[in-house]
Parts: sequence; C-alpha cells; structure tokens
Amino acid sequence: MSQDVQTPDRRPAPGTSTGRGRKRVRTRGQRIRRGVLLTLLVLIVAAGGTGWWAYSHLNDNIKSVDLDQTLGTDNRPAKVPDSGQNILVLGSDSRAGANGELDHGDVSGSRSDTNMLVHIPEGRKKATAISIPRDTLVTRPDCKDEKGKTVAGAKRVMINSVIGVGGPACVVKTVEDMSGVRVDHLVKVEFAGFKELVDALGGVNVTLDKPIKGGLNLDAGTHRLNGTDSLKFVRTRHGYGDGSDLGRIDLQQKFMLAMLSEIKNQDALGNPARLYKLANAGTKALTTDSQLGSLKGLADFASSMKGVDPDTMETIMLPVAYDKIDKARVVAAEPQAGQLWEALRKDQPIPAAAKKSPATGG
Repeated sequence: MSQDVQTPDRRPAPGTSTGRGRKRVRTRGQRIRRGVLLTLLVLIVAAGGTGWWAYSHLNDNIKSVDLDQTLGTDNRPAKVPDSGQNILVLGSDSRAGANGELDHGDVSGSRSDTNMLVHIPEGRKKATAISIPRDTLVTRPDCKDEKGKTVAGAKRVMINSVIGVGGPACVVKTVEDMSGVRVDHLVKVEFAGFKELVDALGGVNVTLDKPIKGGLNLDAGTHRLNGTDSLKFVRTRHGYGDGSDLGRIDLQQKFMLAMLSEIKNQDALGNPARLYKLANAGTKALTTDSQLGSLKGLADFASSMKGVDPDTMETIMLPVAYDKIDKARVVAAEPQAGQLWEALRKDQPIPAAAKKSPATGG
C-alpha cells in the first residue's frame, strides 16, 4: 500500500478539490473532532476502569512531559483566570522502529496530522475544538526536544512536522506562540497503539461503502480486521476514494466508531481480564502532560469532563487562506484568526466572523 509519509509534503491543502468532487474544509474538522474524541474516550475509560490492582503497571505505561520544566514558566501566555482550560490534542502516527516495519520500514519520524486545541470554558458544559489544518505554515520557536536539546526555530514549516523535530512540548510552544493561548494540558494519542487494542478485542469489524485498493485490498462491505491490518487501515490514503487526506480521516473515523461498537458488544468494560488488556494497550498509546500522567490524573480529568458532551461540541477550523507562494499550503487568515484566539484568551464566545475561513475548498 502506498504510504503518504514517504512522499514529500506536497499534498493538497485541506479541502481542495482533487478532480473527483469538492469537499469543504469544515468536513475535515468535524471528522477529526469525532475521531480523536472517540479515541480518547476508549483510552481513558479503559485506563480508568481497571481498578487499583493493576495500578502500578498501567501507571508506568503512560508517558508524560513536564511542560513547566520543558518550556519554563516565563514567556508563556497567562493562564485563564477562572476555571476554564485549554487542552492540546495531538494524533500522531510514528513510523519509526517496529511501527515502520508494519508497512514500509524505511520511513522514520512522526507527524501530528491531528492538531486540535480544545477550549473548555468556565462551568465545563460545552467545549469548543479549534482544528489547525496539518498543512498550516507556522513559525516554530526555539524549543527543547525530548532529550533536552535546544532545537532552533524556523519559519514557514508545516505544523504537522513540529512534533518530529522537537517533540510534543515543541508543538505546545508553537501553538502558544501563534495563538497567545495558554495550553493547560497535553494529550497525544499514537495510532500504532491501536494494534494491541484491536488484538486485545480479538479483531474489529469495519464496513466500507467503497473499496480500498493498494497494499490493503478490501472490497466494499464488512471485514474483520486484526491489529496489523487495522493499523494499515487507519494509515490508508492512496487507494481509497479520491486519495486525499480527507479519505484517510474518514477511514479513521469509521475505525474509531467500529472499535467503540466492539467494546460495547463484547461488554469488554465488564470483563476484568479483557479490560486489563485494553487498558494496558491504551495507556501505552498515550503521552500526556505530567499532571495527567497517571491513572489518577486521567480519572480526575475524565471526571471533571463528564459534563461535556462530544456530540454538542462546536468544532471550528482555524481560519486559513491559501499561501501566496505555495498554493498547496495554508496560513492563518487575519483578522479572523486573531479574533478567534482573542475570544479563547478571554473565555468569551467566538464571533461568527472569526469562524469564516477564506480557504474553503469550495
């Protein structure tokens, strides 16, 4: 199966037409929102429901980043003065090491093709998710990577490349610099973690309304996928639909829904042995900030979020315009982007004008 990570970053901008129909950028944000939030639901519920008997092992699985230590406490945006919070959610697909061997072993590094800032206002009743298109050109500030080495900043880099250069904390720093919004929490989900999750379930049924042709050949209809094929499934772009990244997001959404359905049908959360396997795989797929980097931290976080319904969450794509130099890339559109970030900083409703993106793909 052809893999897009091997191709230089010359992919179409979000929502652009590929000749087989036109899609609007908003569709991308909606699909990202559902896919990532459903993923987090699977992982947090599985981790938080295992009981204290497995606490130590599962606790050790969770990787965490101390944002205050890595980024420092100076030169960061001020925290929201009330109980509102901002959470940066990253969906990452690393092809390094054993993960790369599942498809093309010569691919290295990772990309955060999902970059979403979730704003939870005071009262925590209705959240807003700001989706930053992966093709957005940004200025990456100087930051420290995961080994503590300083990485020099750079201009006009795609936001999805930042994690591969400086790690998740560098993405936090980049988003804070571009928005002026303080990031309170970080949650990174590694797609490769789904392999063990699916195998723990004994497979997942997915239904396709059109075939996949390529390294993973599937006809339209229902198929039961094991862990390895599930990972190939969520990585597929070429060979499905119009071959765009929107098609891959559609497959990822289908997979998240199918996995949740499998967990429900098997009553996996009521089976201690299977629940432990799910939690073990799920916690291995998570990287969080240090405050969330434990089962207790995750459980407390999930409890504080129980009033937020993902189905009522408003999803807004960061207003972007096509880059004047490279039409396959986009840049934050002004004054819309500035108005949006200001509303988040002040914990105020986002003006309608700040939700309109010049680059619509229409």
